[in-house]
Amino acid sequence: MADIKKKIVVADDEKFIATAYSDGLSRAGFDITVAHDGEEAYRKIEETRPDLVLLDLIMPKQNGFEVLKKLKANNELKSIPVAIMSNLSQETDETEAKKLGAIQFIVKSDISLQELIEKIKKIFAS
Repeated sequence: MADIKKKIVVADDEKFIATAYSDGLSRAGFDITVAHDGEEAYRKIEETRPDLVLLDLIMPKQNGFEVLKKLKANNELKSIPVAIMSNLSQETDETEAKKLGAIQFIVKSDISLQELIEKIKKIFAS
């Protein structure tokens, strides 16, 4: 059973980015669920119990910080690792994300899809 696909929820309101990540990560062998706003992201995380969440900060309905707070407050979901993906590269956002329990803060504009896949593989290997 070692070949069970790792499940990842990709939460990003920019459809182009969400689709690009979804396609690339699926091709890399991951099982991807996409959400386009914070409420949908939380619902899909509850439903799928993913192995990792890639969470954008700026989204409608609930932002990434709000979703992260809700996840970490839920005993059944708080152990799911969350990597924040954002184009906001301010140190305060990164500090806040880590304080709330994010395992990584990734600046979208600084990383290629291939680098993202490598980062995810490292997360799962550790």
